[in-house]
Formats: sequence, structure tokens, C-alpha cells
Amino acid sequence: MKDAMKYKDYIGSVHYDGEDEIFHGRLEFIRDLVTFEGSDAKSLKKAFIEAVDDYLDFCAEQNKEPDKPFKGSFNVRTGAELHRYAALLANEMNTSLNTVVVKALEDYVKKTSKKKPALAKGIGNKKITA
Repeated sequence: MKDAMKYKDYIGSVHYDGEDEIFHGRLEFIRDLVTFEGSDAKSLKKAFIEAVDDYLDFCAEQNKEPDKPFKGSFNVRTGAELHRYAALLANEMNTSLNTVVVKALEDYVKKTSKKKPALAKGIGNKKITA
């Protein structure tokens, strides 16, 4: 996401509505709908921070666990043939299908991030583990 803000591990999108002449956004990568808006970049950033803090406060008041972006698991639809090959490879390597998928994804992300410096900054030199 190119136009985004980050605060307390939450990511907020940034959009501009030319008709209403207003900036707006939402917290991305969570199920709950949390939106914010502002008349300029400074007020949008302030509204984003307030939206995150208000969301966390609301969840605490409701004894609800707030949604967290990037929990570390997601579904992948590979198609039957690739699924079979990956499972056979995992079996051959005496490891889990999850480990094979994580390693493949890790290799792809690292390779791709070398071509995209902004993405690489987010990955850093952290070891990605299954």
C-alpha cells in the first residue's frame, strides 16, 4: 500500500475525495470497520491516531480483543496440482507443508523486495519463521 500511515502496528489508508474536498481513510487488514477523515494531511494524521486510540479504548471497555493486522496465518488457494506437489515435496523433505509454503513465500518476498527498496525496508533482516 503506497499511501498509508502507521501507528501502534495499525495501518491506515489515505484517500482523497475531490468532490467533497476531504481526505479519508480506514484501518486496513482488520475485520472491524474503523474510519477517519481530515481536511488536510495534518488533520488526517491526527484523526488516524485518534481513531486507533479510540478503537483500542472501545475494545477495552467492551472486554473485546481488538483485531490485529497480520496475525501470522492466512488461507492460500493453490489449486490441486500445486497443492499435491508441495505436499509431496514436504513429505520427501520430512517436513510440514506449512514449512514448505513459508520457505517458498519467504524466498519470493526477499527476492522481490530487492527490486523494491520500500518493501525491503519493511522486511529488514529479520528471519521469517514458520
